[in-house]
Amino acid sequence: MKLLSILFLAVFHLSASAAEKPNILWVFVEDLSPWMETYGDEVNAGKTPALTAMSKNGVQFSRCFVPAPVCSACRSAMLTGVYQTTTGTHHHRSARTKEAPIYLPKGIKTLPQIFKENGYATFNKGKDDYNFTYKRGDHYTVGNVRQKQRGSAGKKGNSPWRDVPEGTPWFGQIQLRGGKANTKKLTDKVDPSKMKVPPYFPDEEMFRAEWAHHYDTVRVTDMDMKKIMDGLKKDGLLENTIVFFFSDHGNNHSLRHKQFCYEGGVHVPLIISGPGIDKNVERREMISALDISATTLALAGLELPKYLHGQDLFAKDYKQRDHVISARDRCDYTIDRIRTVRTEKYRYIKNFLTDRILLQPQYRDGQKPTKRLRELHASGELGKIPEWAFFGKRPAEELYDLEKDPHQVNNLAGDPVFAEELKKHRDLLNTWIKDTGDKGEQPEAEDQLRATFKRWGKRCVNPEFDVFKN
Repeated sequence: MKLLSILFLAVFHLSASAAEKPNILWVFVEDLSPWMETYGDEVNAGKTPALTAMSKNGVQFSRCFVPAPVCSACRSAMLTGVYQTTTGTHHHRSARTKEAPIYLPKGIKTLPQIFKENGYATFNKGKDDYNFTYKRGDHYTVGNVRQKQRGSAGKKGNSPWRDVPEGTPWFGQIQLRGGKANTKKLTDKVDPSKMKVPPYFPDEEMFRAEWAHHYDTVRVTDMDMKKIMDGLKKDGLLENTIVFFFSDHGNNHSLRHKQFCYEGGVHVPLIISGPGIDKNVERREMISALDISATTLALAGLELPKYLHGQDLFAKDYKQRDHVISARDRCDYTIDRIRTVRTEKYRYIKNFLTDRILLQPQYRDGQKPTKRLRELHASGELGKIPEWAFFGKRPAEELYDLEKDPHQVNNLAGDPVFAEELKKHRDLLNTWIKDTGDKGEQPEAEDQLRATFKRWGKRCVNPEFDVFKN
């Protein structure tokens, strides 16, 4: 009888401990800029109510910047909490073949692994897209067969948490299409004729329509977010689930946003709500999206690994950043190396490969806006700013005053008046490169380049591929 009592108390203690642990959900969105009402966007005023409600019930971070402006590199960093340039996962779509594996450095674990080790169930509904070699079962306990983004993530339907064993806390991810969302069924679309495109685009209907379309995808994303929050509420989980809403990078409908280190490529929304989170708070300090990884572990009461490059945003000893760094390297078959430093007022960009234009071959070459830019360039009708932005000689350094020049078209790097600011930002970047062990300092491994060439063939026009063209 005494033994039974002891066993009962042990089971009760475990159950109580599990119940005290919060569930944590990442709503990880593709290709989405913060063009929503809660971020002060007038075009979507009244059109993104779910995200507005989430912000009122939580904390909104207005200046969150991702470590990379392209999905796989960013997701590899987010899952580990470590810069992709440190772990060697910085080249977009790497480690995709048996001949060219990439393994995370010894001692570095993914967040799902850490949660698993601490008694959590883990799942990911949607894309993985990690630039390292892994077995899904080592990271996720629910839905280990990769799920399609539009399909269900388990036996019990579209709410993957329903497949978690009862009484078990969970850490999960739901991937939304975001900027890639299908907007055909959206009845309340933005009128392209009312759009004003940035000065680096021709003021033509095609580009206004692309701009309007991104606003439409934000509206669809808001509806998707409502379904998720309604599902959590219906299942009685809202009171014990902390929800993160954020994106992997900015607008894919702008050729100067996704894949590039300008503000539009790395500035993303971030809203956190749930038990223990303050309500209706806006924080305007600069943060790195790697802080999301550290904060996620901290909110679960887990010890933070010393190798993390982020910090707990809600810690008592939290220290505001005076700069945030992002990095871009090879994207598919397009080889480049760009680093950027964001400070309070300025964005500094370092272009290491100045022999290639910004609009070198890429995956969007077949899309109408890209074709139109090339057509106007060939005919000499593109216009001064677009011509410089997309086809001009790449400067080694760029410096922009974001307060006066939000579209980043007036490069101050050659102005003697800003020489001191330029040096300050250059020094910040050089220190970061050294301190984090930026692997972009070395050429990409031959086996990875060969695998890329094998996949993309004639599209691989950069000179680094010439060795494989015999």
